[in-house]
Amino acid sequence: MTSRLFGSVSAACDKLHYGEWRGAWVSQGSKSWLADYARSTILSALKNSISVGHIIISDSRGTTECGESRQDYDTSIRLKVVRDVFWVRVLMSGDVGFSEAYMFGDIELNDLNGAIKFFIDNHAQVNEVSSFLKHLRSAVSAGFNGLFGQSLSQARLNAISSYDQSNELFKAFLSQEMMYSCGLWSKLEGGVRGDLEGWRSPGDLEAAQLRKIHHVLTKARVRPGHRILEFGSGWGAMAIEAASFFGCEVDTLTLSVEQKKLAEERVAAAGLSDKIRVHLMDYRDIPESFRNAFDAFVSIEMLEHVGSQYYDTYFKLVDFALKKKNATVVVSSSTFPECRYREYQAEDFMRKYMWPNSCLPSATALVQAALSGSSGNLTIESIENHAAHYPRTLREWGRRLDEDLTQDRVIQDFPALQDPVEYQTFKRKWEYLFAYAGAGFAKGYITCHMLSFSRPGDVPMDCD
Repeated sequence: MTSRLFGSVSAACDKLHYGEWRGAWVSQGSKSWLADYARSTILSALKNSISVGHIIISDSRGTTECGESRQDYDTSIRLKVVRDVFWVRVLMSGDVGFSEAYMFGDIELNDLNGAIKFFIDNHAQVNEVSSFLKHLRSAVSAGFNGLFGQSLSQARLNAISSYDQSNELFKAFLSQEMMYSCGLWSKLEGGVRGDLEGWRSPGDLEAAQLRKIHHVLTKARVRPGHRILEFGSGWGAMAIEAASFFGCEVDTLTLSVEQKKLAEERVAAAGLSDKIRVHLMDYRDIPESFRNAFDAFVSIEMLEHVGSQYYDTYFKLVDFALKKKNATVVVSSSTFPECRYREYQAEDFMRKYMWPNSCLPSATALVQAALSGSSGNLTIESIENHAAHYPRTLREWGRRLDEDLTQDRVIQDFPALQDPVEYQTFKRKWEYLFAYAGAGFAKGYITCHMLSFSRPGDVPMDCD
């Protein structure tokens, strides 16, 4: 019966692109048998698995409540289904389908951040009760390729993922120095929850990001005249501060033409072109002239894009570039806790729509790779978890995006965003990213580690 059921679905979906499918949904209304099946299956799973919090789901068929309202939980989640395609997205694609529904406006939420935290809190229970859905999705996914693989909606999302290279987009939500990484919050800004407790002031994000840069360079024990190698230039913030404040010389690598262009403009404006060289280069292509040439190595949130099979290679090249004695390494990365780390990582919203083929390491995986990749020539000095600082960083980015991003600001680089529907989908993708990642860090689902290493036999400071 199951094969006949989904065989007919597959045949129908092969003929439908997204616009045609949505039109069919409108014409069929509440009688869509596929939506009925998806809806009843998902609601049944939710009713039997919600143990934390309360959700109210409404659509054209009525209202369903799952869980119980509790004083120790922030709020009830209210989810309105605008289009029945939502049910099928979630049935077929799980978490990714939920993110797509939000981006396309198939649902409305009273609290996006709260909704994602709600589902994280109930993750284990939902997985246990609805595990059969995963098998169901695997069995019929091939038949849905025309709908969820190469449909018009999928093509649109694939296209807008390339917009991530727009400098104007990043200028709209990053702080002035344009650090696209976790800031470090102190009591001067009210700490990691200061913005939620009335401490938010102009310049807070800039202060947190400058503190992060200085913390990294201080851990690297750089001195005037030192030469630093950086993998992952961003827009030059780390290199500029290392040269201007610490008096260092910097070679920094990026794979982005747009980032290189803007970073070099910023370096020139700071009068530091004689001290900073921005290379359009893969880290695996560093030249022979880099051998044992550097006093320090830094890399901030670039390791997510290396891949587990290359961690040893990464640290082998770090070892290659550093001086034999009195050299230091500081690396930072979003990470998985050890219990969740796998070399193969399933597709989720961030891997599909923000950073394709990315892979979060664990702190232990990086320590092991540093030891093996350097053949024992790197010694771990410290491991810090900055995860508590990331939710506020993401909230600040989200506020700035909402306040400063306009359609006119990005259509110069991407004319397709002149279409209001395309622009709203694009903006909701970024809103979802900040909420999704912020909830992940806040709930311990993902972490953010900074590790420092030195050469064997080196000491952190004069101590005798």
